[in-house]
Amino acid sequence: MKPFVIALDGPSAAGKGTLARRLAAHYGLAHLDTGSLYRAVGRRILREGHDPADATYAATVAQNLQPVDLQDPELRTEATSKASSIVAAIPAVRANLLAWQREFARHPPEGKHGAVLDGRDIGTVICPDADVKLFVTASLEARAGRRFRELQAAGANPIRRAVLEEMASRDRRDSERATAPLLPAPDAFVLDTSELDADTVFDRVVAFIDSKTRSRRA
Repeated sequence: MKPFVIALDGPSAAGKGTLARRLAAHYGLAHLDTGSLYRAVGRRILREGHDPADATYAATVAQNLQPVDLQDPELRTEATSKASSIVAAIPAVRANLLAWQREFARHPPEGKHGAVLDGRDIGTVICPDADVKLFVTASLEARAGRRFRELQAAGANPIRRAVLEEMASRDRRDSERATAPLLPAPDAFVLDTSELDADTVFDRVVAFIDSKTRSRRA
């Protein structure tokens, strides 16, 4: 039986990670934060003392990525985030991680009957035949505010303007890269979360998914 796949895309701090985890738990699906793969590549490159912009080295790291790399406690640091955005724009890195992501969707772990994958090109490149495609977004100011508060909660002392500028820079890299730019799939359900809390976002998306699956069964 073909696995049930939910593809969830959107920019940084739009709320897709929280939503993806809740959807996976709600529907009993496996979950893959595909951004963690790029973070793991960026983190290994930094740890090994190389430049994330070195396309050849980055592609080699991506080709040899191991599951243990996804457990690195430094995956959520700002330095790793910047490095991951740089390596994510390298076509060879994306190509080398493509099979990993598609294998997860086709054969979800732990006997799950489907999977939720969240990232920036799931509905357009990784799983263009996903059963449900979602795209969550929010204004730059709203997303920068969320990231600022996340950093504060983690014990950092961020500068609000610097957080906003870095997020704007990442948005440009994600949307302007030649390979798999960030954009909603033509048939994606698009939701702006700027003025919505997590529960409201979850409820609206579940209502959409349930209505979509009901119409397919009818």
